[in-house]
Amino acid sequence: MKQVIRIDPHVHCRDGKQAYKETIAHVFELVKEENVRVIIIEMPNTDPPILIEEDIWRRLKLVPPENEDNYFLWLGLTANVEQIKKAVCAYYEYRQVVGFKLYAGRSTGDLAVVKEKDQEMIYATLTSLEYEGPIAVHCEKEAFINEMLFNPLQPYTHSLARPKVAEIASIQDQIRFVKKTGFKGTLHICHVSCSESVELIDAARKDIKITCGVTPHHILWDGRELNTSEGLLYKTNPPLRDRIEVLGLIECLKAGKIDWIETDHAPHSIGEKLHSNNPPSGYPSLYIYKEFVEVFLPDLGVNRDLIKKMTCDNIIRTLKLEL
Repeated sequence: MKQVIRIDPHVHCRDGKQAYKETIAHVFELVKEENVRVIIIEMPNTDPPILIEEDIWRRLKLVPPENEDNYFLWLGLTANVEQIKKAVCAYYEYRQVVGFKLYAGRSTGDLAVVKEKDQEMIYATLTSLEYEGPIAVHCEKEAFINEMLFNPLQPYTHSLARPKVAEIASIQDQIRFVKKTGFKGTLHICHVSCSESVELIDAARKDIKITCGVTPHHILWDGRELNTSEGLLYKTNPPLRDRIEVLGLIECLKAGKIDWIETDHAPHSIGEKLHSNNPPSGYPSLYIYKEFVEVFLPDLGVNRDLIKKMTCDNIIRTLKLEL
């Protein structure tokens, strides 16, 4: 029987100064329970971040030997042209590097490139270097984010501070930059949280190479979770949306308009989440990934072929993974 492969293209390990939150080794311990081959792709907003060749060496040393073929990573992008050039060189040098991550809005860590002129410069630079691989983007436009609206005593206000228009406007920006600069790679929009985002992406497929992913937590839950006594545990970027938005997202998923399932596994300590003045965003969704794929999606009526595409085939094709 052919081995089942599942790929999680959006995992936050925390090795480094935040190793108490999560490690590469522990992530592989978690996925042992799935009884299939699980491949993880790590995001670069670690402390210190993953930006150039030296950082790649540092991460690869942390991978358990038995999982060397199951670990890949994204390199972060900054507004520094020399860093971008070094990252492109590393992309072609290391099979483990699948592409680049751009934070087009502040999230966890310091990798955000919030100025639109800098974002456009990144696409123009990649185009000039003849890079045709993927760029994954966290889309939340700063002009529509107002963190002053967030009150930790009322966790639901996080959704007010980061409304869906921030995501939609940033996606529009990225599509515009791709077209303007002639970028030939694939634009991947991470963790979409509303159906408007998906429809915008789907309409752009006729003009550019573009994909999108959704997390289990944006499908399973809605903003009501933020109104509970432990609402801060459900604080994520982008936020959970209202029930109507979630239902729309589910319909997009069932229609095959979402390319990937990505956990955005992002653990923090309970103390940080519930008892700090500035609780971090993130949910440890890798813990629920197996049940989400094997139970919840089939119960929604999603067929096995589509699940396989969203958890394996589409990711391999887009990232050109060598397995």
